Amino acid sequence: MAGEEQLAGASSGQFGTLIELLSSSFTLQMSFVILIVGLISIGIIYQKFKHWTRTKKFSYSNPMLAEIVRRAVLPILALFLISSINFYIQTFELFVDPTEILQEQINPELTAGETFAKILNSMNILVMAFTAGHIIAILLEKREKLKLEKEDFKAWMDLNGFVDDENDLYHRCCRWIPPKHPPEDISEDKFQDLLKTKEGRIYLEKFTTSGGARIGSYEKLVKDLFSEWKKSEQKKYEQYYNDCITGNNELGRPLLPGRTPDEIYEIDVWGEEKRSNNYEPIVAGSKPPGYAQKKREGIPKPFRHFIPLGVFLGAVLGIIAWWGVDLFVLATASGGIALGVGFALKETFENYFAYLMIRKDKIFVEGERIALTSGYNGIVYKITSRVTYIRHPLNESIAIVPTRQLVTSEIINYTKEFAIVPAIVEVGVSYLNDPKQVAAILMKVGTRALKEVKDKKEKHLAIQSKCPNLDDNKPSCGCDKSFILDIEQPTVRFNKFNDSSLDFALWVYVRDYGSQFKMKTDMRMMIYEEFKKYDIRVPWPIRTIYQGDEKKEADEIGNLDAERKKIIEEYGIGDLLKGNDGDST
Repeated sequence: MAGEEQLAGASSGQFGTLIELLSSSFTLQMSFVILIVGLISIGIIYQKFKHWTRTKKFSYSNPMLAEIVRRAVLPILALFLISSINFYIQTFELFVDPTEILQEQINPELTAGETFAKILNSMNILVMAFTAGHIIAILLEKREKLKLEKEDFKAWMDLNGFVDDENDLYHRCCRWIPPKHPPEDISEDKFQDLLKTKEGRIYLEKFTTSGGARIGSYEKLVKDLFSEWKKSEQKKYEQYYNDCITGNNELGRPLLPGRTPDEIYEIDVWGEEKRSNNYEPIVAGSKPPGYAQKKREGIPKPFRHFIPLGVFLGAVLGIIAWWGVDLFVLATASGGIALGVGFALKETFENYFAYLMIRKDKIFVEGERIALTSGYNGIVYKITSRVTYIRHPLNESIAIVPTRQLVTSEIINYTKEFAIVPAIVEVGVSYLNDPKQVAAILMKVGTRALKEVKDKKEKHLAIQSKCPNLDDNKPSCGCDKSFILDIEQPTVRFNKFNDSSLDFALWVYVRDYGSQFKMKTDMRMMIYEEFKKYDIRVPWPIRTIYQGDEKKEADEIGNLDAERKKIIEEYGIGDLLKGNDGDST
């Protein structure tokens, strides 16, 4: 109450004399009307202008500049209008009489004219604070986008270019320099022979050692490699935009800019989509309208979006203090309300700050597989400032968990830093089969699986120290990019002597949780094929009673013994115990 009384006491007399001043001067009345009508007109024009800019190409190809233009037009026009009226009134209306100016300097109280001028100055300050807040937020956003661009550039360097680069941009900008000595995996003679041919140099450039490292180095052929890459990406986006608006796209019709929902990606969203899809080319019209907005729905804005509001509120508090109101008294008066609101929004704030912590520290992100203390195991589908959605890997259910709980409880992240999952196939064979022969055939199956099992995009599901494509002088599919552990695969394990079978397990490591299911299916098909080919028998799920036929069956199995020994010689038996009978390599 004290703050309200002080505010009322400080302003009632001033605004009372202001009304008298306006009523006594037709010019001031017209200026005031022009000010109000002008601000309303500027607001209407701004809405039309903002919609118009969203339909133009520069709004998509340079969204940062378009945002600055949209954010700056309204305050600049408002600032010009208020400043013009303020200058006119103070120059020609309020202080034209020198005796009046002297009288106002002596009188400590604000006159009606000074009060009106102070109102106009306050409006100018608020408009400038509004503009400054938005400009600061845009600059911070630009800084964040630059960091993402550098991450994309680093990925481009690591991948030796993107698949949609024109005319092999990477090798036009960088030249591969071979090592002085061959890697351990290649003999000296073969290494020298490969260096003599173009195909051989390409093979060596793509060659990956058993430790997962590339050989040789690169020399820059251009002065600014980052600029060349950025120009290339800009050109790709220009082609994408033209395909959208000309109808040369998957939908077969021209896509219109500025539509709601959006039918065309802005260049920043276009880059983010490429980033989330391992830098695969973005096909125009391949996603339904509004896909990008729907994908990011529910994700709260970062702190920089609250900067304009913070700067504006700071300017408001400064103006209140300038008008003579004690901020301490005002804060005391509004403290009770703030305390009540704080208690009411306690959980909301906890969820929001938990969300910021998860995002900043990257505890987990969308697409990673985690397990909660409750035992629920799933893939993070969406993280919001209120709840987090965790989808079961087999799409059986979805868990909705308050975000704040995820930073106060134990979480197991199965894909943090590296996303590899073992695909394990267990199989039992007859006691009449030689375990070493079985192990060799399973090694053959595992070796085939590493090379043959691929997804729809012809990428290997298994992670490997060296992509099999490199052996055929083809670009790596990327299966060797995340190989960071010292593991040997395929791996065969002789698990146990079961009641009616010898139990084995075949291990192959795949790139993510979902890939294991196709890998297991394909390996089982290969096992069936190889077991049938080499007469490796799987016991029936019944108890078998032999009546003098065991020798006959052993003789039948022994007919292909020589063929199975060749498999041992070619593929080995992994790291299983090797005998001294000459049957293993």
